[in-house]
Amino acid sequence: MKTAIIHEWLDNYAGSERVLEQMIACYPEADLFALVDFLPEGERGFLQGKTPRTSFLQRMPLARKRFRNYLQLMPLAVEQFDLRGYDLVLSSSHAVAKGVITGPGTTHVSYVHSPMRYAWDLQGQYLEQSGLTRGVKSVYTRWLLHRMRMWDQASAARPDLILANSSYIRQRIAKVWRREAQVLHPPVDIEGFPLATGPRPHFVVAGRQVAYKRIELVAEAFRAMPEFQLVIAGDGPSAPLVRAAAAGAPNIAIRGRVPQAELISLLQSASAFVFPAEEDFGIGMVEAQACGAPLIVFGRGGARDIVTEATGRTFAEQTAESLIAAIRAFVAEEARFTPQACRANAERFGIPQFRAGLRAAVAGALA
Repeated sequence: MKTAIIHEWLDNYAGSERVLEQMIACYPEADLFALVDFLPEGERGFLQGKTPRTSFLQRMPLARKRFRNYLQLMPLAVEQFDLRGYDLVLSSSHAVAKGVITGPGTTHVSYVHSPMRYAWDLQGQYLEQSGLTRGVKSVYTRWLLHRMRMWDQASAARPDLILANSSYIRQRIAKVWRREAQVLHPPVDIEGFPLATGPRPHFVVAGRQVAYKRIELVAEAFRAMPEFQLVIAGDGPSAPLVRAAAAGAPNIAIRGRVPQAELISLLQSASAFVFPAEEDFGIGMVEAQACGAPLIVFGRGGARDIVTEATGRTFAEQTAESLIAAIRAFVAEEARFTPQACRANAERFGIPQFRAGLRAAVAGALA
C-alpha cells in the first residue's frame, strides 16, 4: 500500500512532531511531505532517515526564519503536493495539512491537533498580542484571516476521516467545520517519566510561559498561601509577569527552564501538578501523572479527558480565588490520590495505545 504522510512544517521537535514520529513508526515505508524543512541536524532522528519533499515555500526569501509570514500562501502550497498514485494519505494538521488534494482512489485520514486557532475563536487574542488591533495592517490581517477561515472550512471536507486529539478539539471541529471526528489522544512517552513514591514536599507548575498558559495565576494563588511550597519551571515571554505575580514570596521558587532530568525529579516529588490553562490536550499533565503526581487543573479543554476523580481536582474559573479553593480542597483529601492510581491513568495515553488506535482508525477508513 503506497502511503504518504503530510506534515505542515519542520523546525523543531514539539507536540505535533511526536504524532508525526508515531505515524512514521506505524507506516515506515511512507513518503513524507512538508511545506518547509528547517529541522536542525541534531533533532532529525525521529524522521528515521526520511527526507521530506517540500513545497515552493522552502525557497522563498527569508523562509528559514520567517516561513510563518507566508501564511497566506500555505493553502496554495499544500495543494501543490502531487499525491497521484497513493492509496493512503495521513496528514498531521493544525493549520493547512488537512487541505491536501487527493483523488477518489485515495483514502485521506487527517489527525487534527486543532482547527486554526488564530483564524477562529482566538482571532481577537492573536491580533491583540501581535499589536494589530488598529490601522492598515490590522485591516489587512483581518481580511487575511477571513480568507483563511473560508479556505479552512471548505478544505475540511477533503479528509475521508478526521481524528481529533481530544474531546475538546472534536467539539471545535464540529463547531467550525460541521464535521464529525473520532478522538485519538496523542502519544505520550510514559516510560520516559518513571513512577516515584517518595516524599512530595511541593507543588509544581511547568511549561512555556506564554499568555494563555496563565502561570502567573498560580504564582498569585501561592503568594496568598505561604504555608505551601511552589516550584515554577519554564521560561517564555510571560516570565516577567510570572515574577511580578510571585513578588519574591519565600514559598515560591522560580527555576526558569530546567533540564529534562530535573523536570522529571520535580514531578516525582510534587504534591500535585498545577495546570491553569485551557489547552487542546495537555501532554504535560499526562507526564506528571506518569510520575505519580495528582493534578489540580482548570476544568476546561483537554484536561477533561485526562483528570479523573481518583487522580486530581479541577477548578471552574481562571482566578486565584478559584484555584486557592481547589488547592485547599485537594490538601484536605490528599491521601486518596495515590501515585499508583495516577500512573495507571497516565498509561491510557501511551505510545502503544496511540499506535493501535491509529492503525484501527486507518483500517476502518480503508474498509
